[in-house]
Amino acid sequence: MAKTQADRAQAWLSHAGLRPTRQRLTLAELLVGDGKHRHVTAESLYSLALEKGEKVALATVYNTLRAFCEVGLVHEVTVDGSKSYFDTRTDDHPHFYWEESNRLTDAPKAELTISRLPEPPEGMEIAKVDVVIRLRPKA
Repeated sequence: MAKTQADRAQAWLSHAGLRPTRQRLTLAELLVGDGKHRHVTAESLYSLALEKGEKVALATVYNTLRAFCEVGLVHEVTVDGSKSYFDTRTDDHPHFYWEESNRLTDAPKAELTISRLPEPPEGMEIAKVDVVIRLRPKA
């Protein structure tokens, strides 16, 4: 039996233990309703919601994405220290950042090899390694 987009969104939120408010359901459906992974900014998700006729404030989109991050539904990838993308694929994997179009896409995980990391400072441990490979057209 095929799930509807609303069913997928509801299940996604329920799996994480998040209360399914109207705004969360709306944004979850836009993020995972079709079963595909997404890389969005808060602004691009806000624009998509408006295009679909949904009434939601940009601040609500930011707050909802933060809540999704806190429970592990999305992973935040920061580019240039100022632009955040939110990825619905939460396993460890590298990304391509397309400089000309400001897009973030998945890079082939199997083709990446990290042979050694530096020792963390005393009293610290490595929590995660994010790999963002920046792309631009050849000159």
